[in-house]
Amino acid sequence: MRVDFATIGGIVAGFFVVGLAIAMGGAVGIFFNAPSILIVLGGAISATVLRFPIDQVFAAFQTGARIAFLDHQRPPRELLEDVRMLASVARRQGPMGLERAHVSDAFLARGKQMIADGLPTDHLREQLNRERGLEIQRLVEGEKIFRSIGEAAPAFGMIGTIVGLVKMLATMDDPSTIGPSMAIALLTTLYGALTAYAIALPIADKLALKLEAQETNLSLIIDGLCQVADRRSPDAITDMLIVYLPEKARGPFAPAPAVGV
Repeated sequence: MRVDFATIGGIVAGFFVVGLAIAMGGAVGIFFNAPSILIVLGGAISATVLRFPIDQVFAAFQTGARIAFLDHQRPPRELLEDVRMLASVARRQGPMGLERAHVSDAFLARGKQMIADGLPTDHLREQLNRERGLEIQRLVEGEKIFRSIGEAAPAFGMIGTIVGLVKMLATMDDPSTIGPSMAIALLTTLYGALTAYAIALPIADKLALKLEAQETNLSLIIDGLCQVADRRSPDAITDMLIVYLPEKARGPFAPAPAVGV
């Protein structure tokens, strides 16, 4: 797996810009307030756990970290090349030859092994479609949960603001409490906005984009493996699967233009 530096860089850059602006004004310590952090993070996570089963929440954190920060998806062009290679092996050596063929994509490797084990094409497609549905479901649930956190964090930031204002108004006769209460009131809004717009919602959007790419990749693999199981030629498989590739990536697989006689 390769690290997705775009996601990490975006989050780091967002916090760096805010931190730099704070540091330029001096007194960095005043922007740290434990009660404000507790209200925003604790409240957002609690609200999310109320909306979703807790096992889904933990699974979503794992999925979000794996998908958003690790760029493990391969371009469709590379997957098509692997499918062509498997088709060549199957035609030359038969299904048993696929056991020795190496592919790096885990989903493609499982399907390849099913063919080598002699699974009929219709059962192969059914099994792979089932696995595809479960993988897509995990990504959808992960996106929903991170989006839920992104929606809840600003709300709890406003709740913290109200709590701070109420404490300030209730203790107006003691000037020493006005500053800490106002800090809670303002910093919870800041923490809520940062949690939502610098972490949760960008990860949710990243999961949505990678969900689309994963759907394309898995569909390509399923269609390709079913053709491999039917012992179709690499060129015939390419003609069917090339639609999954972006226009600019089709060049090496596009048929040569006919030469006029």
